[in-house]
Amino acid sequence: MCHQCQRNDKGKVVRCVECKTKRYCVPCMTTWYPKMSEEDFATLCPVCRNNCNCKACLRMELPIKGLLEIQKKSYPEIDKDKEVPYSKYIIKVLLSFLEQINTEQVTELELEAKIKGLSVSDIKIEDAACNKYERIYCDECRTSIADYHRSCPLCSYDLCLSCCRERRDRQIRGGENGRPIKFVDYGFDYLHGGEKVESEDLNSVEIRVLEENGIIPCPPEDKGGCGEGVLELKSLLQDEPIQELVIEARQIRDELNVERVSEISGGSCTCSAIASPDTTSCNSCKAASREDPFDNSLYCPTAVDLTHEDHKHFQWHWSKGEPVIVRDVLETTLGLSWEPMVMYRAFRQIKNLQYEKLLDVTAINCLNWCEVDINVLQFFKGYSEGRFDSKGWPEILKLKDWHPSTLFEKKFPRHNAEFLSCLPFKEYSHPHKGYLNLAVKLPNESLKPDMGPKTYIAYGFNEELVRGDSVTKLHCDVSDVVNVLTHVQSVSVSPVNQDAIRKLKEKHAEQDRREIPEVARMANRGKDVVNAPESGVTCHDVNNDPKSGALWDIFRKQDVPKLEEYIKRHFNEFRHIYGNLLPEVIHPIHDQTVYLNAEHKRRLKEEYGIEPWTFIQRLGDAVFIPAGCPHQVRNLKSCIKVAVDFVSPENVDSCFKLTEEFRMLPHNHRAKEDKLEVKKMIIHALRAAVDDVKAAVTKP
Repeated sequence: MCHQCQRNDKGKVVRCVECKTKRYCVPCMTTWYPKMSEEDFATLCPVCRNNCNCKACLRMELPIKGLLEIQKKSYPEIDKDKEVPYSKYIIKVLLSFLEQINTEQVTELELEAKIKGLSVSDIKIEDAACNKYERIYCDECRTSIADYHRSCPLCSYDLCLSCCRERRDRQIRGGENGRPIKFVDYGFDYLHGGEKVESEDLNSVEIRVLEENGIIPCPPEDKGGCGEGVLELKSLLQDEPIQELVIEARQIRDELNVERVSEISGGSCTCSAIASPDTTSCNSCKAASREDPFDNSLYCPTAVDLTHEDHKHFQWHWSKGEPVIVRDVLETTLGLSWEPMVMYRAFRQIKNLQYEKLLDVTAINCLNWCEVDINVLQFFKGYSEGRFDSKGWPEILKLKDWHPSTLFEKKFPRHNAEFLSCLPFKEYSHPHKGYLNLAVKLPNESLKPDMGPKTYIAYGFNEELVRGDSVTKLHCDVSDVVNVLTHVQSVSVSPVNQDAIRKLKEKHAEQDRREIPEVARMANRGKDVVNAPESGVTCHDVNNDPKSGALWDIFRKQDVPKLEEYIKRHFNEFRHIYGNLLPEVIHPIHDQTVYLNAEHKRRLKEEYGIEPWTFIQRLGDAVFIPAGCPHQVRNLKSCIKVAVDFVSPENVDSCFKLTEEFRMLPHNHRAKEDKLEVKKMIIHALRAAVDDVKAAVTKP
């Protein structure tokens, strides 16, 4: 019987020369292991190597020896000797942020004492009634509340301290709804350069981008409150006051010379790319052409060659706000296949029958940015073979929430284990055991933010189409992210389709000249604004590299103000839903409605003197993106990527800043929700670090 399909062997079979017990029929072997010859299969049996695609392997129902081997690679072993230096480093970096939170709370406590005519020491703050598995959000700005806040005793209205301060100053900045933006569906022909078809029956979609003496009354019902009560000061951390934690952390800093801790963020890096900026080494890659030569190359080691010194290099570059690329991380795994049909098969093997019904999925059509329902098998067929619309234009689809990240481990247990095992610099990136991942420090019984892993599956096209490209539009993540490219698939394009694409691009260009004044002006000056080549990337390079998958643009944090200014100036040159030009922007980056193509990147550098780091992510590349760095991605081929979020001490300041930016957005903006709760992470991470240092000091 064939080990893979469980059918009686008919015809030729392949048997492992080592275990001699597993037999495979040739059709199964060529389907599930297409890159292995019969001879390779016999000597490199997937069963023996624990990377088989059978039901038991995909379900993690393996012999105990194989299961332990997989789990060992998935979970990092932290050197006990490093825990105390790591904890000291966390205290050093996070103490100023905790002091900022504490100062805000002390100010509110002093105001409470003034309101009640008592001394601060006599104030007794009530404990907020909140289940450990609940989150409290401010009803004014929607930001998560970590400790002190004001609450109405007559209703459930809660107000964070920032909103309390703004309300007293009569400068509310974190509330109200934004004006909805309407995008009109002018029909399929308009997407390919046709005229607008005016009709009252056209579809449209709205994007919801959008007292006296210090006493704060509860707002009226139309503002979410009851209009009768007075907001009282409450606390979520009565058992572990922040003031006491600040005192303990300061004491450790002063007594143990934490300020001198340099094991992590040393003052220099010995990378050859830093020592000699005009050259690059095997551990760096040039990704920009800025005037400052020290800022053009990115740290880019290979996974199998990583050493302790590479860990120091990573920390140095990471502390500077630079992305890091680690090559060939899949080479460190046991080798489970990430082929689309293998993942689909793993999905079908889940025992819980409720998952069997989810065979139709929702995808995004990148031409009109609208949702389309499609069968999973049809989606993956298009992933491997390509799809074209009735005019011969590539139909680029992105799978949306095929499986929520909260279910990734349950639906794909073996792939989840493979992904965790390949993560480089696990002290930062591991979602469960990363000692320097602040998201890990939240209590087990608390409701934690969704940090992933998350899977992104989308088609791609090597040539920049300008319309309908497979892109992740410009955005900024509130946390750090590591993104691994686990599979790429090149799709061939017939000469007929190539000719259709060329003609349609000409129609698109004519439509842009007709509708966008700036494009018309540039065309009159003889500049081709549509078919400008991608900076540093050619179609020939991509086609000749079977591992190339996605083009990344990552901007420096210090360039964000100029980047935002450029988008505010040129927003009406970008198309979004139904091919409509953007009528306005609420926030140029957080709206996620803009992709800067090659021409816009050229003009950005010409007008504002800034440019991103631009590079191609190849199969097996893990891209580390620091929080606060705006970035965009264009798929050059069909790609499967898996990403996980984390929060490093080095980028807490960016998380803080972004949380405040999101707080300022209108209530109905897509990025409004405070999903990270960075203040809560800081409090619990410092608590854990202080306890670890104290335990080490008192240990006999």
